[in-house]
Amino acid sequence: MGERQIFIVKGGNVEGPRIKGTVLPGGGDWATRGADGVLHLDVRATLKTDDGAMIYATYAGLIDGKPETIMAAATGQDPLLTDYYFYTNPMFQVGAEKYQWLNRVVAIGRGRIVPGGVEYRVWALTNPS
Repeated sequence: MGERQIFIVKGGNVEGPRIKGTVLPGGGDWATRGADGVLHLDVRATLKTDDGAMIYATYAGLIDGKPETIMAAATGQDPLLTDYYFYTNPMFQVGAEKYQWLNRVVAIGRGRIVPGGVEYRVWALTNPS
């Protein structure tokens, strides 16, 4: 199916209008690079909110672009986001009542490669019920 690359999630931050917390170390990305060069993401991570709620996050996604553009981004240069395609579809599971809304959303994320990792901007398509 392609070349498997496994990346360890080392941590990070989460902040938005309804949530603030950290990404705990220990998750991972079981990515596969196909013969066409597209990287298919398979990420699982645990988020911990500032008030102690634990959230399981998982997402698939794609990174596509010219190899030199991806390498430039990975080594600290800042190519335009229009020079590569990096989108994800996060899904969440949470038991804490305050964050139950996350169980009922489909989200879309726009990724950006930065030295040593990635950054995401995520939009939740909320369910009005």
